[in-house]
Amino acid sequence: MQTAVTAHQNTAHSKRSYGFLIPYWIHRAVILLAGMMVFFSPVNPGRILKQVNENASLFTTAFSYDNIATQLKSAISRSAITEGDIRNVMTGCLIVLVSVLLCAVGGCMSAGNIRMKKRGIIFPIVGSLGMFGGLSVIWNRYRAVYVFVTENNKVSRATPITADGSMPQSILVFGIVAALILLTSLVILALLIKKEQEEKMEMEEKYKLFLMFLPVLLLTFVFAYLPIYGWRFAFFDYKIGDELSASNFVGFHWFSTLVSNEATRADIVRVLKNTLAMSGLGILTSWLPIAFAVLLAEIPSSKFQRFVQTFTTIPNFISWVLVYAIAYAIFSTDGFINSFLTNVVGRATSTDYLANADHIWLKMLLWGTWKGIGWSAIIYIAGIAGIDQQLYEAASVDGANRFQRIWHITVPGLLPTYMVMLLMSIAGILSNGMEQYLVFSNALNKDVIEVLDLYVYNIGIGSGQIPLSTVVGITKSLVGVILLFGANGISKLLRGESII
Repeated sequence: MQTAVTAHQNTAHSKRSYGFLIPYWIHRAVILLAGMMVFFSPVNPGRILKQVNENASLFTTAFSYDNIATQLKSAISRSAITEGDIRNVMTGCLIVLVSVLLCAVGGCMSAGNIRMKKRGIIFPIVGSLGMFGGLSVIWNRYRAVYVFVTENNKVSRATPITADGSMPQSILVFGIVAALILLTSLVILALLIKKEQEEKMEMEEKYKLFLMFLPVLLLTFVFAYLPIYGWRFAFFDYKIGDELSASNFVGFHWFSTLVSNEATRADIVRVLKNTLAMSGLGILTSWLPIAFAVLLAEIPSSKFQRFVQTFTTIPNFISWVLVYAIAYAIFSTDGFINSFLTNVVGRATSTDYLANADHIWLKMLLWGTWKGIGWSAIIYIAGIAGIDQQLYEAASVDGANRFQRIWHITVPGLLPTYMVMLLMSIAGILSNGMEQYLVFSNALNKDVIEVLDLYVYNIGIGSGQIPLSTVVGITKSLVGVILLFGANGISKLLRGESII
């Protein structure tokens, strides 16, 4: 009987706890939605005229005055909108942006104890009211611009977002989200009033770790997943400045162009050969960071070891533009090598080693290795530090020399990490970046240095073929996903371990 009563009490307590958490789940979900909408261009309340780039998000609108002024230059010259109007709209967007940030702070604090929850609920209340204020500023400017445009339709050179002057959907959507945040905040505040609070604010360790990892998730979303929205350009006959509509929708036309157009097919084959060759050389030399880490770990002097590690890691933080400047100073016609051969050796020469396409794949490998070997070795240096030192002591007692300790203890200890990195490299074999090849590219070596990423950049940004470059990028991403799962299957088959 007592057991049944206890079970009933536990069930009732669980239901009360569950009911108490539901408003928090809704509250956090709406705040997360508001955070994503900041970077989502279709719901940008700051785009009050169609002349503003449709790909501009609220985040970019809040800071890009020069771009907006350039896009509305004609409307400004006709007095349809003034520079003050643009600044007011930007101010409204900035207020909304800061308000969303306040809501996010409150959402993070809602993971703490009762005292932290009570303190944190103030932020989304203030933030939601701030969102209303920022949206009101934007709406006020929009109405003023709309009135002028309708009265001076022939000379305004401006097109409002709505034809009848009604509230734009983007402002309405943000207003609804702000209202939901305010409503859930007030509900949570009412639930917290009667709760007893602790002496100080605390948070469980799992929530602390999650919040520490949250910026990485947000950056991944913004730079890895949000751009997927741009894949829609692959299904339209899009020219820069056009709008996407049913009139320029072409379906899978650009996908079929990859295989049906002979010139495009030849270019794809050429850049794939370059990409696979240079990625293949990188995979074949992927053991170099391990060798460097092992050699570094064997240096007896800790000061010299730190110096070498720092000295070899610094190049990773040098941009490829500066690396090319260094290469130009050494290998150009007037560079160090030609000057040395002419003035010191007495052999007059003016060979331009950078413009020469001979052995370009090997040159790119050497520059990439010089720039990245120190940084790539860090993970293996950490792996060496994690190997049990008693293994080395036992091996020394058994008479193992330094090489034997490296071969039988250090290398096996690093192999699991190396296998994961190797399989990830295989999965990303089509993604070897473009910055290095862009700065070293010239008219003489373009055919053998142009990799897939650089090709996408050249035809998209350089030639304006946005749909075709998008198709190539989509295809590359899909192949990369297939290779990733294929590499994972190989890892599971050979090692019995999965990497994803």
